[in-house]
Amino acid sequence: MSEDRVSSISKSRTIEEMAAFWDTHSLADYEDQTHEVEMSFAPSASRAYIGIEPELLEELRRIARERHVSLQTLVNVWLRQRVDQVLAQTPTGT
Repeated sequence: MSEDRVSSISKSRTIEEMAAFWDTHSLADYEDQTHEVEMSFAPSASRAYIGIEPELLEELRRIARERHVSLQTLVNVWLRQRVDQVLAQTPTGT
């Protein structure tokens, strides 16, 4: 949650504040402040999680911070670049 946004029910400014609020409150007490929403989930939108060695992960986090991007963005960009490079070197049809 962005520091300038406030949760409408808990008035929390951070995820931590929101978690603390909901640890001690029930959504049932706030039904009049909620509304129904439609949601759908596409199976193709699923994510895969892989293990990364702790030392490598810390280096990636440092680089991401230095470049002012998220860790996810950095890893996805670098993986896309490397995969494209490998595919460009692979003869078609193999």
